[in-house]
Amino acid sequence: MPCVYSVRMRDEGVPAWWQRLGLEGLVDVHVHFLPDPVMDAVWSYFDRAEQHYGVAWPVQYRTPVAERLQTLEDLGVRRFPALVYPHKPDMAAWLNTWAREFAAATPGCVPSGTFYPEPGAAQYVKEALDLGTRIFKVHVQVGDYDPRDAELHAVWGQLAEAGVPVVVHCGSGPIPGHHTGPGPFGDVLRKHPRLTAVIAHLGMPEYAEHLALAEAYPNVHLDTTMALTPFTEALAPYPRELRPRMATLQNRVVLGSDFPNIPYEYAVQLAALERLDLGDDWLRSVCWDNGARLLGA
Repeated sequence: MPCVYSVRMRDEGVPAWWQRLGLEGLVDVHVHFLPDPVMDAVWSYFDRAEQHYGVAWPVQYRTPVAERLQTLEDLGVRRFPALVYPHKPDMAAWLNTWAREFAAATPGCVPSGTFYPEPGAAQYVKEALDLGTRIFKVHVQVGDYDPRDAELHAVWGQLAEAGVPVVVHCGSGPIPGHHTGPGPFGDVLRKHPRLTAVIAHLGMPEYAEHLALAEAYPNVHLDTTMALTPFTEALAPYPRELRPRMATLQNRVVLGSDFPNIPYEYAVQLAALERLDLGDDWLRSVCWDNGARLLGA
């Protein structure tokens, strides 16, 4: 299936877009920077996207780190994390160290962390929290683990107690994993109802079920990453009847993009949000207020 989409805004128009809303810029809670060998492996995976997803996935911002950071600056992304995530044991602790060092050297970047169900996870998450990590990321499909794993009980508890958000890719898109879907992570929330979670991609494709989790738990948020864009609508369309419920959750929907690993310009995500026609106040909350609150910016 070809990567075909239409847009009415290009990247050079993004600053004028958020200025029209009276914003200082954008806060994006779902941005990835990774150690070069790890990012190279991610890009190699997307090079074979047609084998995995049946659709081409040309990475739009496949550029050196300095150029990617300049792109974010030019777009007006004022705060963002460098979300890291492991796909096997013995990765998370050193990724956390790398992410803290990257954030310390990068204006606008907040320190992020991750974890994996392994001995010592609670210890290195505590260390990360003590050292100022302000957001975590877990990817249930890539990591191929059950978020209910006993090794993670203490970790979820620590994050709930600290009030530090964790971005959770638990939806079954773009392809399902052994432990994706609302069920496993829903069980985590039942055990840790105060957890500040950000469900990535609006929970794609189980949009309604993940929306219900946000309605049931007051600290659960949804990020917009790739959702509602023409690219994703061709794969997993967002049901129109859910849009009023998104409006009701104005204070718990946050801008996410998946930069740099998106197959279209950054502006496409913003145009997709505007097409929801939920109003400028909703856009201001999503594109700045909610993310700034979560990141402590």
